[in-house]
Amino acid sequence: MDISTMRSYVRSVVDIDSSDISDDTLNRFLGEGYDLIVYTEKRWPFFEKASTFDTVSSQKDYTLAAVGASVTNGLREVAALRTDDHVITFVGRDEGDIVYPLNVNGTGAPWWWSYWAESVRLYPTPTSVQTINVRGYANPAAFGAGVADAVEPSDLPDPFHVVIATYGIARAYEQQEDPLMAQQYLSIFYQELDNLKARYDDMPAPQPVVLNSRNASRWRSQVILPNRLRYSWE
Repeated sequence: MDISTMRSYVRSVVDIDSSDISDDTLNRFLGEGYDLIVYTEKRWPFFEKASTFDTVSSQKDYTLAAVGASVTNGLREVAALRTDDHVITFVGRDEGDIVYPLNVNGTGAPWWWSYWAESVRLYPTPTSVQTINVRGYANPAAFGAGVADAVEPSDLPDPFHVVIATYGIARAYEQQEDPLMAQQYLSIFYQELDNLKARYDDMPAPQPVVLNSRNASRWRSQVILPNRLRYSWE
């Protein structure tokens, strides 16, 4: 459903025309609904992306923009890193900087990474160019004010489109000074959004159910991993 169709749907429900609410104002209302959906959940599966970036010799820090440079609209969040032969384990920035102090230049193939201020830090510092595989979540495309009439919220699956329009109906009733109908449609919006969250954000079928606080990962339950970082001199 493109944004022009959404406007027509909103106007037909509220029984108004462009003299009551302009196209630009309705576009902004619909953009608000789009943003509410996009940012209500950090890990929507339809924003999942896999990409790569290359390290630079003797450089430990990489901006989020650099890590997601090959992803359309860039990355909003980094979920996991790995090289071709091993997983790079996430650690907290404090823990990483304790083992690899800023005044110690530990170098080698990266085995750990941390994230702070939209920047990835690798431990130890890479000694050469190496391709890092990235999994993360892309930034959404712009939708709402300023977009062409034929533009759809292409990042979102089709069932979300009418939900955006439902939010637009709520805002239109609010603008028309009908708070009762505005609240009714806003409630419908959140009910439909909750239903779609249950549908799209459910646990993957292969993921084991956690019982009695057991580790949910079959792989981690069957291997023994070191519980500390390597020291810079190791």
